[in-house]
Amino acid sequence: MGLPFFGETLQMVLQRRKFLQMKRRKYGFIYKTHLFGRPTVRVMGAENVRHILLGEHRLVSVQWPASVRTILGSGCLSNLHNGQHKHRKKVIMQAFSRDALQHYVPVIQEEPLQASPDGEQQLVEAFEEMIRNLFSLPIDVPFSGLYRGLRARNIIHAKIEENIRAKMARKEPEGGYKDALQLLMEHTQGNGEQLNMQELKESATELLFGGHETTASAATSLIAFLGLHHDVLQKVRKELQLKGYQIPKGWNVIYSICDTHDVADLFTNKDEFNPDRFMSPSPEDSSRFSFIPFGGGLRSCVGKEFAKVLLKIFTVELARSCDWQLLNGPPTMKTGPIVYPVDNLPTKFIGFSGQI
Repeated sequence: MGLPFFGETLQMVLQRRKFLQMKRRKYGFIYKTHLFGRPTVRVMGAENVRHILLGEHRLVSVQWPASVRTILGSGCLSNLHNGQHKHRKKVIMQAFSRDALQHYVPVIQEEPLQASPDGEQQLVEAFEEMIRNLFSLPIDVPFSGLYRGLRARNIIHAKIEENIRAKMARKEPEGGYKDALQLLMEHTQGNGEQLNMQELKESATELLFGGHETTASAATSLIAFLGLHHDVLQKVRKELQLKGYQIPKGWNVIYSICDTHDVADLFTNKDEFNPDRFMSPSPEDSSRFSFIPFGGGLRSCVGKEFAKVLLKIFTVELARSCDWQLLNGPPTMKTGPIVYPVDNLPTKFIGFSGQI
């Protein structure tokens, strides 16, 4: 179970995927450990994960590590339970309805072409600092991970509050469309259940975290794999042209998405880049939990449709506008907790000639 208090946290943070694979080979699909100051059971495999995801309020209750709860805040969706969680999720889903997504599409397409405001770099740096320290030991002392994460979070909150107050002062939304924050504010006001400023800031920060890190990771992997598999990129362009354990009470249970994907029998040759594998219909039985990039059950990702739209637009714009070369060749990928290339994927982009 590792060192006192620290447990096996340091090994997992430093070795990540290698550590998890070693534990899985040694102990199987369910094993106990000690992470982030708590005795913990890690669970993987479609059937085991199904029990966890569908067992909230009956078998388990959701709890993020203490550092995540502290930085994101007690009022954000991931830290709410029971009726509060159900209601807040319903509110936030308004920002990802079909009508809302239709308004986002042109903005997503145009945003990369806009010049970044001068003050945006500080916000980007603060966001990256917050993410780096989101999963850290729950020790709030100067220069600790939690301390740095909270300091960065406060910079983000200040900017969000400025944005909220500007929206409150305007009678009509800027640009003629309503963004997720505007919809969230209006929906709560219209239902007489207005969120206070702190809850709005926490909800917005959570959406930034959930919507940025995962899609950025997926987009980076997309650039890497399409850069390595030019035949698949050419195909995309042609399509564009055509259109049994007893767990002690009080222990943490972590269901592992990456390990579940590793051990699932749903796909063959899982290490091979083969987008066509996703053309088959998703299973309806418990094996649907073999592939859960957006989680499942009550805690399934509220922004999953937005993420799909965003990545589809990204793929289309990338394929029809650019050719590129990975300067360091095939990247070494690391998980911590989001998948990313160790060398940050240095890439040379050039305009696409239009010749396939």
